[in-house]
Amino acid sequence: MTESLLELASGDAILGVSTNGAEALRWRVGPDEILWRADPSVWGQTAPVLFPIVGWTAAGVRHRGQVYPLGLHGFAAARAFRLVDRAADFLRLRLEDDAQTRALYPFAFRFDVVYRLSARALECSLEVCNTGAEALPYAAGLHPGFRFDWNAPAGFVFEKEERASVPIIAPGGLFSAERRPVPLEGRTLALDADLMRQEALCFLDVASRSTELTNGGRRLRFDFADFPHIALWARPPAPYLCVEAWTGYGDPVGFAGDIAEKPSMRALPPGGFARHTARFAVLS
Repeated sequence: MTESLLELASGDAILGVSTNGAEALRWRVGPDEILWRADPSVWGQTAPVLFPIVGWTAAGVRHRGQVYPLGLHGFAAARAFRLVDRAADFLRLRLEDDAQTRALYPFAFRFDVVYRLSARALECSLEVCNTGAEALPYAAGLHPGFRFDWNAPAGFVFEKEERASVPIIAPGGLFSAERRPVPLEGRTLALDADLMRQEALCFLDVASRSTELTNGGRRLRFDFADFPHIALWARPPAPYLCVEAWTGYGDPVGFAGDIAEKPSMRALPPGGFARHTARFAVLS
């Protein structure tokens, strides 16, 4: 893919977005870099966009008796997007189905990623349109990695009280029916390297629509109005923490149904449209 880096600015904030995968590669507020810089030796991405599924599949996806080799988090992060519209602080990138996508996911779609930058906040919307003649099953998500200091005190604070356990992730990234406890006290989850070394913490069907991350002297706020699932993932001691927003999640252990039956998938009728928006704000 030929990559173009597009830059937005608002006040003293700068956002750099690649046309490859519509991925945000840099977000700076004043002198502070908010996103981590990709390191291929640890994790070669910064903030991938997830579509048309989220998570792993047991062995591809099935539709009308045929199996399609759709892999982890779908294909959007590996595709070139087309620039549709932009302003100094606004950007719209678009991906549409073609022969390559239909070999993996046999549906017609239009998928836009929209960024809006302000002086201390970044808003990202994922817009899905069904341009085909049959229902469109899909999931979408955001996977940003934020700079993180594992030697500093850290906590993840939910807006509301949540269940103090998460699903155990089985081999192959599949979701087990078993759960494991996490150190959630009230609304606050204490974060440390030992906790995050095990596997991703996937909070499904959360009551909270906003959260805050504290790490040393930094506070970030996340508003996830249109995403029911939140995941935390890292590879300590690499200096990042991913705070992910999902509309869907990986296959459960033993799942062998049609893609439309996959848990938490959305379905758009022909001509249907959906928007999922997240907002990330620097509080201090």
